[in-house]
Amino acid sequence: MTFSSAHPVDERLPFSQLGILGLQHVLVMYAGAVAVPLIIGRALKLSPEEVAYLISADLFCCGLVTLIQSFGVTQKFGIRLPVMMGVTFASVAPLLSIANASPTAGGAQLIFGSIMGAGIIAMLIAPLVSRMLRFFPPIVTGTIITVIGISLMRIGINWIFGNPVGPTAPSLVAPEHKQWLDAAVAAASAPGSSLPALPKGLALLPSQPNPKYADLTGVGVAAVVLLSILCIARFAKGFLTNISVLLGIVIGAVLATALGLMNFVKVEKAAWFDVVTPFHFGLPVFDPVLILTMTLVMVVVMIESTGMFLALGEMTDRPVGQADLTRGLRTDGLGTLISGVFNTFPYTSFSQNVGLVAVTGIKSRFVCVAAGLIMIVLGLLPKMAALVESLSKVVLGGAGLVMFGMVAATGIRILSGVDFRHNRFNALIVATSIGVGMIPLVAPNFKQWMPHGLHPLIDSGILLATLSAVLLNLFFNGADQDDRMTIEAAKQADLH
Repeated sequence: MTFSSAHPVDERLPFSQLGILGLQHVLVMYAGAVAVPLIIGRALKLSPEEVAYLISADLFCCGLVTLIQSFGVTQKFGIRLPVMMGVTFASVAPLLSIANASPTAGGAQLIFGSIMGAGIIAMLIAPLVSRMLRFFPPIVTGTIITVIGISLMRIGINWIFGNPVGPTAPSLVAPEHKQWLDAAVAAASAPGSSLPALPKGLALLPSQPNPKYADLTGVGVAAVVLLSILCIARFAKGFLTNISVLLGIVIGAVLATALGLMNFVKVEKAAWFDVVTPFHFGLPVFDPVLILTMTLVMVVVMIESTGMFLALGEMTDRPVGQADLTRGLRTDGLGTLISGVFNTFPYTSFSQNVGLVAVTGIKSRFVCVAAGLIMIVLGLLPKMAALVESLSKVVLGGAGLVMFGMVAATGIRILSGVDFRHNRFNALIVATSIGVGMIPLVAPNFKQWMPHGLHPLIDSGILLATLSAVLLNLFFNGADQDDRMTIEAAKQADLH
C-alpha cells in the first residue's frame, strides 16, 4: 500500500516492488560486498570452508547493519535514508598487514579485536567526527580515495598472475639445487664430519620459472572477464549496466568451469542452511596499536560517509542535520562492532547504491530495508557462500581491475573539482600525499629499523596518505568549513 501523503523517503511501496527493487540494490553491491572477506580470508590462509563462513557472516551483517541504518533503531542509531551498508575497502590494507604477520586463526582474533575496539571508539566519537568535516575537504578525501584504489590494484593484479611469494611466485628453487643442499646439510651433520655446519638461515634463491605464475589460460580468462564487463557497460542499457561487474564474474566463472579451473565440490558439501555465530574463530584479542590503526581507518570511513549522507539528503529532498549525521555515523561504529563480534569487517555506506537512488529515482528507504532482509537470508545459506569462495582467482582478478580501478577513478574525479589553477598548494598536497602513500607499496621493508610497535601503524599507505593530506591541507589551506564542496565531491563518487 502506498501512502501519497508520506515523504518519498518514508513511502511504503507494494511488497512486489520492494522485493524487485531491493534485489536490484543487492545485485549492485554484491561483488563489492564479498571481495573483502575473500581477500582477508585467503591472506589468513584459512580453509575454504572458513573463507566461505566469512562470506556468510559478511552478507548477514551487511543485511543487519543496513536494516539498522535505513529503518532506524531507537533515537540513537540509523540515519533513516535509503542507505546500503557494506564492507569498506579502506580497511583492507591494515587488515592485510595483520593477516600477513599472523596468517592463522590467531591473526583473525587480532583482526576482530581491533575491529571491535575501533567500533566502540567510533560510536563514542561520532558526534565529534560529524563536526570534523572541515578537516576533510575534497582535496583530502580525493587524495585518500585515489591512494586506496592504487593500493588495492596490486591485489587484483596478483589474483590474475599469482602472488609474488609462495606457490605462485614467479620463480622456484630448482629441485636439483635443493637436493644438493639437503645432501650437504646431511653430510655436515653426520657424526665425525669435518665439514663446517651450515650458517643459520642459509637458503637458496629461486632461479627456475614457475609454470603456475602468469599461466596464459588464467590470464585469458581474466581478460574475458574484463572485456565482458567493458562490453556490458558499453552496450547494455539500464539496470544491466549497473551490474556489469557481477555479470562479468558470472561469464568468467562459466568459462573457468569449462576449462577445468573451477569445481563445485565444496558447494555440494555445504549445508543449505546454517546460523552465523559470534566469535567463530575464538575470543578477540585487543591490541592497542592495532585498535588505534583501525580507529584512524574508521575516522576516514566516517568522514566519507558524512559526504555520502549529505549528498543523499539532497538527492531525496530530506536535508541532513547534525543530529542525523551523528545517528548515521554512530551506526557506522555500531555496525563495525557487530562485524567484529560476528567475524567480519568494518562497514560504511556503499556509494554505488547511493548512485542507484539517483539513477532510479526511487527514494524510499524501505527499498533498502527489503534489500537488508535479502542480504540476511543470503548470509544464512552456506551454499551461496561456498559458491562465491569457489570462484577462481583469475576470475576475481579480471573483475578486480575494474572494481579497484574504479576506486582510484573516483578519487581522481573528486580531485577534478579541486582548484589547482589558482591554488598552487593543492598540487603539492596531492603530490606529496600520494608519494607518502606509495612508500609501503614500493618499499615494504622501509620500516625494518623502526620500533616494531609502530609497524602496523605505518604499514598502511592509506593511513600515511591520510595523515599527510590532512596535515598538509591544514598547513597550506587552513580548515575553513565548506559543506557544499564536500556534498559535490560525494556526488562524484560511484564506488569505494
